[in-house]
Amino acid sequence: MKTTSIRRSLAHALLVWSLVSGAAVTTAVWLQANREVEELLDETLQNASQVMSTLLSQSDRVSPASPAVVSAKGERQNHFAWQLVMPDGQVRAGSAAAPKQALHATPSAGFSDVQGWRVFGRSVNSEGLMLYVAQTRDERHEAQAEVALSAVLAALGVGLLAYFWLRARIGHELVPLQRLSARLAVLEFDTPHPMGTAERSELQPVHDALDVLAARLSRRIANERAFSAHAAHSLRTPLAAIDAQLAVAAREAPVDLRPRLQRVRDAAGRLQRVVAALLALFRSGVDVQRQPVDLGSLLARMPLEGLRVQVTQGLSVSADPDLLAAALLNLLDNSARLHAGQVQIDSPSPNVLRIRDHGPGIAPQRRAQLQDAIDRQQHDGHTGLGLMLADHVARAHGGRLVLVDEGRGFVVELRLTHA
Repeated sequence: MKTTSIRRSLAHALLVWSLVSGAAVTTAVWLQANREVEELLDETLQNASQVMSTLLSQSDRVSPASPAVVSAKGERQNHFAWQLVMPDGQVRAGSAAAPKQALHATPSAGFSDVQGWRVFGRSVNSEGLMLYVAQTRDERHEAQAEVALSAVLAALGVGLLAYFWLRARIGHELVPLQRLSARLAVLEFDTPHPMGTAERSELQPVHDALDVLAARLSRRIANERAFSAHAAHSLRTPLAAIDAQLAVAAREAPVDLRPRLQRVRDAAGRLQRVVAALLALFRSGVDVQRQPVDLGSLLARMPLEGLRVQVTQGLSVSADPDLLAAALLNLLDNSARLHAGQVQIDSPSPNVLRIRDHGPGIAPQRRAQLQDAIDRQQHDGHTGLGLMLADHVARAHGGRLVLVDEGRGFVVELRLTHA
């Protein structure tokens, strides 16, 4: 169970959700802010017109006999304006920023949009005199943008805080899964231990299912090992007897039959090595018994007919001698079957054996395929018994089997420790 990929997927989904929801909220806030500011500015224009109407009604400017007046000398431009317009469309009075022409040629009460202005008109007296209070559209857009931008930034800030909070919360919720993954990584199915009570009630069914699975796997592994061990031991005795009888027969047979008997004896020897390999293969699942192993002495006891093996003088490694012997025997048998003729064994680093034969070797693509199968431990249909056994022996010692590309021959490294 890998919580890293779960965390990455959840973080990605959370980021996408945050962006989509943030965009939706931002759009909604923007539209709502624009609408609220528009209403607020319209209300301001309406209130301003009411105040000015009250003031002008007490002034002589509302008198028809009064001359047209433009307020305030030393004019300066701003974004607000007002006009007093007579019924015939003549401007009676106005602010410095107001246009020279009447905002409306004919009386128009209420809100309207005129040439870049937002206008509110109000009748001042019964004679049709109109007061127009206006604000430029640019000013209104600027105000809307400022308010909306502030609201959007606030929404984005809240969204970011929510995103980081949710991400931290998800990480906290995944801690029990991480602990469960750590326990599964070191779980031994040979002697499984109950998972116990889960940290979270939601994980208890997972714990229970793992307990059932571990018990089933443990029984199956035990049964397979028992069967294989019994079968291999049952085969070793008759095979040894066959080899002995063939040796006697070869000595007593006529000369012309001896080559055939020798080929039969070689096949029986090959079968004996396969049985020994099977025993070692199922032993590789248990604890190894490490001790110093002298490679020269170990190889001297192996049947290596037709193969010259050169070992670095004094070469020694820390390993289980029985497992190491089975792995080397099968690797050397592979070299002999491929007509290598000569094999060199040295150690490029402590507890690492490099076995290099002088055979035809294999193509780089095939070597890569074999290495991939070894790394993924998918031996079925990809590697033979020799490489599979050597890989199991290396892993039992905490290491791995590596196929080395040196251009000629077939070269493997039996790494008997983690590196």
